[in-house]
Amino acid sequence: MPRTYNLFISHAWQYNDDYYTVVNWLSQSSLDYRNYSVPQHDPLDVRTNAGLENALTNQIKPASIVIIIAGMYDAYSKWIGYEIDEANRMGKTIIGIRPWGQQRIPLKVQQAATEMVGWNSSSLIDAIMRY
Repeated sequence: MPRTYNLFISHAWQYNDDYYTVVNWLSQSSLDYRNYSVPQHDPLDVRTNAGLENALTNQIKPASIVIIIAGMYDAYSKWIGYEIDEANRMGKTIIGIRPWGQQRIPLKVQQAATEMVGWNSSSLIDAIMRY
């Protein structure tokens, strides 16, 4: 029986292209997975920062792996930082993805990541299967 991977992909809606690229990689792979992310086409019904924190915590909770696209951290550090902190608090595996051509990775992402991978599907899929 194949294993189902429960994933949360941290992203900012302003970077939907990167998010959907990662989702496409997963969809084209042979992985059996559930995506607990919050895409723009299916937003959370929250009106306050506290409500968003609670909702994000609830989305991360069933995931066994949190995927962070490292290139978005600088611009959206408040929410991505919150997701990293929650993933750490819950003992989740964190896989950081280094965007294509990016040399520098934010320190918080480097320190939190169980593993950093390059911007390609096989690196990400291989890392997910290791955990």
